[in-house]
Amino acid sequence: MTIEVFFRLLKQHLLWFILLPIVAAAAAFFATRNEPKVYKSQATLYTGLVSGYSLLSDKQSMFNDRSASAIDNILTTLSSRETVLQIGIGLLTDHMRLRQPDTLVLGPKGYQELHQAITGGWENLFFIAADSSLLRHTIDSLAKVPNDNPVKALLLTSNSYYSVQNLAEDIKATPRKNTNDILLMEYEADDPAVAQSTLRYAIEILNKRYSTLKTSETNSVIGYYESKLEKAKNKLAQAEESLRAFSTEHQVLDYDEEARNMASARESMGREYNQELLRKDAAKAALDALSKRSGQQSTVRMANNDLNEKQKKLTEAENKLANARAYGQPKQTIAQLQAAVNQASEELKISAQKYDAVANTSDAVPNQTVANDKLNKSLEFEESSARLELYKKQMDDYQAKADQYGPLGTRLRQLKRDQEIAEKEYLDLLNNVEQSRTRRQDVSIGGTLEILDAPDFPLLPKPSKRFQMIAIGFGVGIFIALLLTALRFWLDKRINSPEQAETMIGMPVTALFPTVRKPMVFTKATRAARSMFEQLFNAINIEVTQNTTKPYPPIITLFSIRSKQGKSWVSNGLIELYEKADQQVAYCYPRVTGKEQMERRHGVTLFPYTVRPDFMNVTGIDYLIDYSHGFEVSQFDRIILEIPALINNQIPVYLLKSSALSLFVIDANSPWARAEKQLLSMYVRVTNQPILTVLNRVEGNYVDVPRRADAMPTATQQERTLQSQRNVIE
Repeated sequence: MTIEVFFRLLKQHLLWFILLPIVAAAAAFFATRNEPKVYKSQATLYTGLVSGYSLLSDKQSMFNDRSASAIDNILTTLSSRETVLQIGIGLLTDHMRLRQPDTLVLGPKGYQELHQAITGGWENLFFIAADSSLLRHTIDSLAKVPNDNPVKALLLTSNSYYSVQNLAEDIKATPRKNTNDILLMEYEADDPAVAQSTLRYAIEILNKRYSTLKTSETNSVIGYYESKLEKAKNKLAQAEESLRAFSTEHQVLDYDEEARNMASARESMGREYNQELLRKDAAKAALDALSKRSGQQSTVRMANNDLNEKQKKLTEAENKLANARAYGQPKQTIAQLQAAVNQASEELKISAQKYDAVANTSDAVPNQTVANDKLNKSLEFEESSARLELYKKQMDDYQAKADQYGPLGTRLRQLKRDQEIAEKEYLDLLNNVEQSRTRRQDVSIGGTLEILDAPDFPLLPKPSKRFQMIAIGFGVGIFIALLLTALRFWLDKRINSPEQAETMIGMPVTALFPTVRKPMVFTKATRAARSMFEQLFNAINIEVTQNTTKPYPPIITLFSIRSKQGKSWVSNGLIELYEKADQQVAYCYPRVTGKEQMERRHGVTLFPYTVRPDFMNVTGIDYLIDYSHGFEVSQFDRIILEIPALINNQIPVYLLKSSALSLFVIDANSPWARAEKQLLSMYVRVTNQPILTVLNRVEGNYVDVPRRADAMPTATQQERTLQSQRNVIE
């Protein structure tokens, strides 16, 4: 909604915005004409919850501020039913002791109402008024008995000064802003003395009940902690006795020290065992190396023997060769002996190489040295093996002792843990008992609220709220008017403005006509209508001249979704303009009564036609008009075709194909819902021609009215021209 539309709505509902605020303000004026005077008494209390010093101030952290919860407790105590009941009992006791009205205790009005309430055989209560404590006890008892009585009614169900409900609602206590040290209390009543006395009793009973509650709270806490402390003491004694019995049974002076000594000795024994094992392995390795070297000495001897044998064999072969040559043996023999010498020589070379390879190694040691070393290492190996057996036996003894100490250590640790837990619990409870006792002493010393300003006696009543209530009533009336206007705007499905029409229809509005109730009188509505007809006439001519695909003469179709929308009104205005333009116009419209006949009026010929059952299949206007009328298309410059409302008639699909443009006429007061949207959508699908939207009977100032100098009245020449929209058929 735009600002312009909003102001137009306000202007349309101006009467609501005048009457409703006046009615609401008048109702507030008459409702407050007998408004009673109200007196307010005030008092100030010092709580000391934040900055107050007490026995616990030095022990509490400066950031541990519990003032919020403490002030809540005070306010809850003040508003409790028992507190307000005691306030009412104290106030009623003072008032029943009066023998006549007293402006410092109870005014004449309240005195009279009290004596009217105490009737029916209960007047004897006034005779025991001399004994204040007895009267108070009697009133307290009567308030708590199950049977009904006037005192109980005054305190519990009436609307008097003593009513529990009124006191709980009207006694107000609020902490001062930014601090909870100061508590402001106030009470309002139509009697100044009652206001002061009620506040005085409220402070007295609040102090008494709050101190009692805090003290009883600490007593219960102390009793709880003392019982827990006794149980914790017994539990600690049992834990110490169990630990002492364990030490006596297993003769353990200091289990931790003995366990550490045993672990140290076992660790040292393990290191010595590992070192001895290394010495044994070293001796074993030395023996293996010496044995290997002994084998290498036998290899040298074998190589030496083989070398000697090869030398002997070579010597024998050379002797044989020398003898053979000396005795002149055959060459064949000498050759064989020479071959034997060569072979023996090669074998000697090979044997000599082997001997050199064995005899010339870097680790070659004399046999005597190898034998002595082997003997020493054998002795060392045997000694190490004996020591390892001894170490193993000792380690097994340590293991057995460790297996024995393991369960004992677990049991001892459990006993010590139980003792420590019991001792810690005992000390914590002892500390809680001491704190609770200190807290009780602190509450007993400073548990009351100090009065800074005692309840005052109000001399003047509070300013009247009558004018404020009248202003509120006036504002409520404006709000109701706005609410009704908004509800009417949201719930009303009618088209009330051009902007709303364009939004709902989805097409721009070409022309909009106001409601013309006196078409023959030159009024603002008449001037606006004639000016709008001129604009619509120009828009039609522009569309016709631009559309060159349609046959001549152009057909202008008038249609609407519902009936009574103003199609005849629009057509009459256009016909008048066409007559002034000296053009021949054929106006074809559907019959309603069946008695309509063709008429000729200057350049306009009216052709009624009957809507046939096959209306949707009609292909030309000449099929609609009666043959006897002699309708000839070429005689006219324009043809205006009005088709019946689409809501209950067929759409002439083929006839619309030859139309140059359509005028969609809709009444601003008609609804626009789903059916209208669907029918318009089907019409748009049927034709591809331009559609000009005409909004009729627009209320308010949506229509621009031309000045008198721009629009001079002209004499109407036709009977149907500018007739009232209320009298036309369509």
